[in-house]
Amino acid sequence: MHIEPGVVDGAKLVLSYGTAAASLGLLGKMALDTVRKDGGIAALAMRSVVTTALVFSFFEIFPHYPVGVSEVHFILGSTLYLMFGAGPAAIGLAAGLLFQGLFLAPFDLPQYGMNVTTLLVPLWGLSLLAKRIIPADTAYVDVKYSQALALSTAYQGGIVAWVAFWAFYGSGFTAENLAAVGTFGAAYMTVIILEPLADLAVLALAKFLAPYAKNPLLYNRLHHAAS
Repeated sequence: MHIEPGVVDGAKLVLSYGTAAASLGLLGKMALDTVRKDGGIAALAMRSVVTTALVFSFFEIFPHYPVGVSEVHFILGSTLYLMFGAGPAAIGLAAGLLFQGLFLAPFDLPQYGMNVTTLLVPLWGLSLLAKRIIPADTAYVDVKYSQALALSTAYQGGIVAWVAFWAFYGSGFTAENLAAVGTFGAAYMTVIILEPLADLAVLALAKFLAPYAKNPLLYNRLHHAAS
């Protein structure tokens, strides 16, 4: 989902600063919800350290390959949400992406605004969708494959939509650009297929953590119905 250098440049980068500011505003709202409803500042801080480390690892360790206008990554955004909640997942995505740019890929820093928007806005949408499709009396360890698939599709589909937006915004609707965006979108289908399986595998493992259900490192909703 990384926007490659040169896809959007010059004065057009200004838009990415605005969308990044809005995205970080959504991050702040999701983080505040965690503080207010799910463990307070300490829980948010601990989970955010874990999610940041995981996201950094996902970017560097998991297979990733350039396709079309961007790269295909296994980010596991819905998994992070289900395990740790929206606030810590958002902080982990934003911080993990930033640390990757600062320490390993400085050439990606000018694109940070676009990339963080591409990660955070779909996460916010995923959090809204989860409230609609997962009944309040269902703990997340008990979600069905269809629900996990819906969450993953929403998140990854949002990423594809934002990548397409930046590609068309930066380079226009040329035949070459249309083909590159289409190739990228098709390649991302592998992520949409595999991520729900990862969600269910992690949630199955989480059932064995039931004795630690009150551990502030885990999202309260993981083992408990919504209060």
